[in-house]
Amino acid sequence: MNRPDSDQPDQGANQDDAVWLDLVARLESDTVAIRPDSPAPGEHLPTGPVAAAPEPPAQPTFRDFDPLGLAGTPPAEMSAAERQARPANGADGPGEGPRDYDVDDDGEEFVPEEPPSLAGTDPLTMLAWLGAVGGPVALLLSAMFWRSAPLLAIVGIVAVFVLATVYLIMKLPQEKNGDDDGARV
Repeated sequence: MNRPDSDQPDQGANQDDAVWLDLVARLESDTVAIRPDSPAPGEHLPTGPVAAAPEPPAQPTFRDFDPLGLAGTPPAEMSAAERQARPANGADGPGEGPRDYDVDDDGEEFVPEEPPSLAGTDPLTMLAWLGAVGGPVALLLSAMFWRSAPLLAIVGIVAVFVLATVYLIMKLPQEKNGDDDGARV
């Protein structure tokens, strides 16, 4: 197995440093460096005793990069004096903005309607809602405060939750009312 001599400096590190410095120099320069041993695209290296140095092509800038062709010319920005001199009616400018209008206030205050009383609710539906909401709450409280709860109690809470949820889903209307668009006035 060949090992480099410990007394000699590491040749690979020097070469890596040179490559890194060359890369940094090419990235910091304004023009793209072309390797002397490779011709530019569409160009042949001259052969002969006297070769004229080819003129480097103009390099595109970052502002020229527009692969979709959407940039075009930027819109002209009006100065502050031009914006202030614009007529107040907005005849030559855009229409009124979203904050340029007054709200029509009828003077009536919105009062929501009273919710229906729970006293007239079907008792089975009320129990189903208590089981659907109370089941997860009971599991959380038993996990926090009653760590030694018997397995039968945990299974019972889960069963009450599942049965209550299935009952509430089955009680949903099966058909949609075609005249109702979902909005209430």
